[in-house]
Amino acid sequence: MTTALDEIHLPAAARTVRRLRLRPDGALAPLGPRAVRLTAPVGALSLPDLAPGAMEAVAALAAGEQTEEELAALVAARDGDAGLLRWQLTRRRLGTAGMLEHSVHLAGEAAEEPLARLRPVGRGAAEPGPTPDPTGQVKLSRFASASVEGGALLVRAPGSPLAVQLTTRAAGLLAALAGWTSPAALAQLPGGLPLDAVRQTLRLFAAAGLLAYGSPGAEPEAEEQRFAQWTAADLAFHSRTRRPTSVAGYGGTYRFGDRFAPEPASPAPFAGRKVALPVPDLDELVRTDRPFTEVLEQRRSVRDHDERAPITLEQLGELLHRSARRRQTFTGGDGQELADRPYPSGGAVHELELYPLVTSCTGLEPGLWHYATDRHELELVSEPSAATAQLVKSARESSLMQTDPQVVLLVTARFGRVMWKYETVAYPLILKHVGALYQTLYLVGTAMDLAVCGLGGGDAADFAAASGLDYFTEGSVGELVIGSRPPTLRQDVGVPRREARR
Repeated sequence: MTTALDEIHLPAAARTVRRLRLRPDGALAPLGPRAVRLTAPVGALSLPDLAPGAMEAVAALAAGEQTEEELAALVAARDGDAGLLRWQLTRRRLGTAGMLEHSVHLAGEAAEEPLARLRPVGRGAAEPGPTPDPTGQVKLSRFASASVEGGALLVRAPGSPLAVQLTTRAAGLLAALAGWTSPAALAQLPGGLPLDAVRQTLRLFAAAGLLAYGSPGAEPEAEEQRFAQWTAADLAFHSRTRRPTSVAGYGGTYRFGDRFAPEPASPAPFAGRKVALPVPDLDELVRTDRPFTEVLEQRRSVRDHDERAPITLEQLGELLHRSARRRQTFTGGDGQELADRPYPSGGAVHELELYPLVTSCTGLEPGLWHYATDRHELELVSEPSAATAQLVKSARESSLMQTDPQVVLLVTARFGRVMWKYETVAYPLILKHVGALYQTLYLVGTAMDLAVCGLGGGDAADFAAASGLDYFTEGSVGELVIGSRPPTLRQDVGVPRREARR
């Protein structure tokens, strides 16, 4: 069924041309006189037993953009009409394998950049759907996001293996699609695109999952709890890191291996004074520690510290030694210096560092310290300052404590240790390591009868200001409050307990 708008005869300059090409990050290699193999970051596709015209068509796609009609003419000239059916099957295989990019051009502007391009950025079929109705209601998904990659503006939807690349002329559609509208209305915008160009661009949007479904007054993205509970940033992070098909590289890809050297296991030492920490007798602890199940069952977050008997340097040193010291260093098969600590770390990279921010600790001066895991000593990073006071204040408020915590244990990540090797999963891997360290500190602290409380958030910019470290190189990713455990625990915060267990 056609509409009146469909039947409008547009001048040539207002019409659009649809083209396609092989994705430029792929490679085409011959396997024989009638066979080729295409490789891309998402995988490979072999095309055996191609007819001469089909071989020419594939080569043309690798050389540049072609229309479907141009490709069909190439095939028909060499393979005849009978070869066209086989070509359509080959063409479909290319699209299903995510080897093609589709673009929309204005007629007469073949040499110019396309208005929009549908780009495979993950593993999945790259095929546009039907052209939207001119008067149908459309809207940009609230989960869509735009970013600059390789000098181009890309618009993506969480979980989609496709993105739409827009030029300046077509980028204005994003703002106009913030509310419900129609292709016909978009074509009426001042300085806008012709109707057919709008419809063909929205066709690419739909294929990439960029359009909301529903209608004015009935929007599942905003009304249904399963969608409404997600912010765009949270869903993008979840989908990107938990749907490997939505990205080209996932896991240990070493994408920076040929550009940067791996970072050493130990950071550069701080220039401040050093304090050697006592080494606990682990053999004695094996004999005297409480049973593991008892420790596990008694673990809880304690938000009060005993002001009359603060944590001691010996206790802090034992907690750090048992939880985070470096037991050994070794070189991996990839040449990266790796480490072994009491808690697990993906690939043994152990990127986490610990910074005790001390306000009250018997035997140790207040200030921001760094724990050198290889030497089991503390290095002074900063004397107490307005910047460290802000960190203490934030930790006190976050933990709902009535007084300043004796020690704020700040956990940082040396990002390059992980990101040199891992792609897409690097940051979530860091967060997993933080969780493993949290539990280790909780259990060791419980065994030592200390007060431990992990915090759910913090300000990495505040830590950068206090430490002087570069925000992008090493930043805080977790924090706990540590102190001596009071004889009586508060019952007004935390998990209710029928009795205070010791």
